[in-house]
Amino acid sequence: MTNSFHQVCVLLGSNILPELNLPQAIVELGQQMVVTSISSVWQTEAVGSSGPDFLNVAILGFTRQHPTRLKTEVLRPLEAKMGRIRTGDKNAARTIDLDIVVFDQHPMDRDLWKYAYVAVPVAELLPELTHPITGVRLRQAAEHLAEHALITPRSDLSLPAIISQPSVEPASLVAPNAGPYMS
Repeated sequence: MTNSFHQVCVLLGSNILPELNLPQAIVELGQQMVVTSISSVWQTEAVGSSGPDFLNVAILGFTRQHPTRLKTEVLRPLEAKMGRIRTGDKNAARTIDLDIVVFDQHPMDRDLWKYAYVAVPVAELLPELTHPITGVRLRQAAEHLAEHALITPRSDLSLPAIISQPSVEPASLVAPNAGPYMS
C-alpha cells in the first residue's frame, strides 16, 4: 500500500440473489475502502447468455491500493467469499461480480462506453468522464446506450447508506489530476 489515496469506481453485478448480494458486497467493500457515492440499482438482461437478469450498481470511493492489488487482495477474495465460482463461461450466472471500471479518472474497462449496464450506473457518479480517444462524455454515451437497451432502474431495492467515512481530511482525498469527489 502507498500513503496516497486513489479514486476508484467499482461496478457490482449479480444475477443470483442480487437483492441480497449487492447490499452485502457494498457493506464488505466499505470495510476495505472509503465509499463516498453509490449509484442507483439498474436491471438489465444478461449479456452473452440466456441467464436471469442482472442487477448492477456502481460505487465511487478511495483506496490506497493500486488496481492490481485491489483486484487480487480485495475484489477477487470478496467474490470468492460470496460464492462466486469462476468457470470457462465468462457469461455464467454469478452471485457477485466486482470490476474496477475507473481508476484515478482513467477508464479501466473497455465496455464502459459500449454497454448500458456499465455506462448508466457509472455515469451517475462520473458523468463528465471522457473517452480517452473520442472525447465522448460518459453521460452522453449512457443516454444513447439506454435508448437502445432494456435497462430499468430498481428504486424498490434499498442499499446501505454510505457506510464508510474517511479517517483523513477530505482535502487529502484528491485523486491525481482530479478534484475532490466527496459527496
